[in-house]
Amino acid sequence: MQTTFVRLMLEHAAKRPDAAALREKEYGIWQTTTWAQLAERVRYLACGLAAAGLKRGEHIVVIGDNRPRLTAAMLASQALGAVPVPLYQDAAAAEFVFPINNAEVRFAVVEDQEQVDKLLEIRPQCPQLERIWYDDPRGLRHYDEPGLAAMEALLEAGRVHDHAHPTLFTHEVSLGRASDVAAMFFTSGTTGNPKGVVHTHFSLLDRAAAGKSFDKLGENEEVLAYLPPAWIGQNIFSFAQWLACGYIVNCPESASTVSIDMKEIGPSYYFAPPRIFEGMLTTVMIRMEDAAAPKRALFHHFMRLAKRVGTALMDGKPVGLVDRLRYALGNVLVYGPLRNTLGLSRVRVAYTAGEAIGPDLFSFYRSIGVNLKQLYGSTETAVFVCLQPDHEAKADTVGVPVDGVEIKLSDSGELLVKSPGLLKEYYKNPTATAEVLTADGWYHTGDAGFLDAGGHLKIIDRAKDVGRLMGGANDGAMFAPKYVENKLKFFPHIKEAVAFGDKRDRVCAFINIDFEAVGNWAERRNLPYAGYTDLAQKPEVYALIRDCVEQVNADLARDELLAGSQIHRFLILHKELDADDGEMTRTRKVKRGYIGDKYQVLVDAMYQGLPEQFIETAVKFEDGRSGSISATLKIQDVKTFASTREAA
Repeated sequence: MQTTFVRLMLEHAAKRPDAAALREKEYGIWQTTTWAQLAERVRYLACGLAAAGLKRGEHIVVIGDNRPRLTAAMLASQALGAVPVPLYQDAAAAEFVFPINNAEVRFAVVEDQEQVDKLLEIRPQCPQLERIWYDDPRGLRHYDEPGLAAMEALLEAGRVHDHAHPTLFTHEVSLGRASDVAAMFFTSGTTGNPKGVVHTHFSLLDRAAAGKSFDKLGENEEVLAYLPPAWIGQNIFSFAQWLACGYIVNCPESASTVSIDMKEIGPSYYFAPPRIFEGMLTTVMIRMEDAAAPKRALFHHFMRLAKRVGTALMDGKPVGLVDRLRYALGNVLVYGPLRNTLGLSRVRVAYTAGEAIGPDLFSFYRSIGVNLKQLYGSTETAVFVCLQPDHEAKADTVGVPVDGVEIKLSDSGELLVKSPGLLKEYYKNPTATAEVLTADGWYHTGDAGFLDAGGHLKIIDRAKDVGRLMGGANDGAMFAPKYVENKLKFFPHIKEAVAFGDKRDRVCAFINIDFEAVGNWAERRNLPYAGYTDLAQKPEVYALIRDCVEQVNADLARDELLAGSQIHRFLILHKELDADDGEMTRTRKVKRGYIGDKYQVLVDAMYQGLPEQFIETAVKFEDGRSGSISATLKIQDVKTFASTREAA
């Protein structure tokens, strides 16, 4: 698409000035920003930034939740040819130091006091950080720091500068080219410092347009922007595609009101990683377990019907008249109210990505009438590489290559991609760029996978993570840790899992229980507990989790390729894995290597056959304090099953 983000915004403002562009819920009331209002705000912010000295090609960080004025600030910086760099709003202050210094950032636009405090804390380490503007003034009235000001002051300065230089904004926008850098996104940094992924207007908008065409998206779609703007998935859906399509982006009041806001907005186009869909289903099942017996019976009766015929109906396959009528009754009594409770009653297209989604979880949503599909992509590919067409959604694939994408497999089985949406480079990192981009334009995804007979892509795991068992009965068997972990996480009582087994004789695993789901389970059984650590080590909880693990083993036994990856021993960790403790990325991907090193004593205990092991771990609390948690963790053996091939 040979245009820029700002030009698209101005086109919408010219054609549909009074149409809603953005909504934000504030104090329980939805506030609307029209395209004309947005264009005016972007103009004044751009002029204010120009007056402050923001230069073409310079980076500016944007930190906060999805907020209309932060979105406008990104557009304003792009209008001047500068490069917005969104950072994760839940990151610790120290995590900002590298990206700010790496990108030589002088200016920052942030949401509120929390983000201001973080930047002020690291200012001695980032001496070039001159100016900080904040959107929400609460708690900041008495702050007296050099270069700190409200966004209102920036807007006012922009009005004055625009009056004095009336052609500046239009001239700067006219200089923009599709090949210009539009944004930079920092990767998670699972194996070192994060890398700045550089994208142009063309790469982002081309992929946004490809997604628009694939799912026939239009200006009447409603989208809820509730995930971190620093994650390219959210950025594509609530920024690039928003401008490509002209639909309405809705910003919830806070993380705690998302479920309520979902019901009020009723998005028609929805995107969430599997953990969000898992959380929704866990909440539903907890509520149903607490419901009266007749209601539970009705729910389970119609869910059995949905499991049998619901996905077939969604896929347009033939279903008998009696079952169609029964499903229609179920839609009135159960499925419709359930979709409404989840805020999915108006969803026309829903996507999940980022991690593999469990077949049962995937089928659940499709069976109740939600058109949930999978996509495949990454930060470096501007998200859209493969998408699942309507009526061709499978739980074990991630779709077909979308328009403009070529796919091939290397001799080692690694997936290579060629696409108009590929990154321009890793910022200031030519070595890393050369490692992932070939001279003829192929991108090394690092994923192991293959195309099935229908042309759908199937991802096994990260290529570097796929290992082999050594020694024992399964010597030489493939070990795909993420595949095993995702199977464990399909159970509502398991929140996270970390599997070990590469170059070992068997597979063992760490488990994090879902505190809410297991807590509710315990309360209904009058099982007392004093907190996460106490609950996690209850014998009854171990029995519950052991049953889940054995179900995974039974399922793995039916997979000829991965039967050797069955779990032999497991333990339940005494604390939840946390990004603040360095155990996960900000997008909640486990850092398996780091965890293995940090908890080496537990890994050794599992493989040495010990029944329990004492551990003491340093942790960071939400209020910033440091402390430690200690416990003696039980380690349990698990039943394994003969593979289907062996049984035959």
